[in-house]
Amino acid sequence: MNMKNAVAAKKEQGFTLIELVMVIVILGILAAFALPRFADLGGDARLASLEGARGSVKSASAIAHSANLANGNNPVNLEGTQITLVNGYPQADGPTVTAATATNGIAEAAQLDANDFGLSLAGTTLTISNGACSFDYTEAAANAAPVITAINVPATGC
Repeated sequence: MNMKNAVAAKKEQGFTLIELVMVIVILGILAAFALPRFADLGGDARLASLEGARGSVKSASAIAHSANLANGNNPVNLEGTQITLVNGYPQADGPTVTAATATNGIAEAAQLDANDFGLSLAGTTLTISNGACSFDYTEAAANAAPVITAINVPATGC
């Protein structure tokens, strides 16, 4: 066997066991540094879904108010659902919050479901939460828009 054939035979053998072990060790070290960065994305996901719910509440409130201004109706019809208004904006209520009432409020207008978010009503304020994070929707006062607070994020996160 000449030198050319010996080199060709060596190239066809593949990786040695030591080379494979070194690649596995390097991948293990990279995974050890990368894993903590991706381990807890649940809090970020809960915060993002709550931001989406807040945007939905703002939009639904504006759409219901616009429909009321255009037609003068109370309740207004949003996608086949009658939404009860207070001072021209959706009330802070909905069948997913208090099943005993027959009215639909901002929770129904924004299509928020009690299976996805915590919905609790205290007077004229509806608190929408996801994990430890939350925001409030307070019914509109006379000649004013409803108050939709910023998302409350505790130091421990969502």
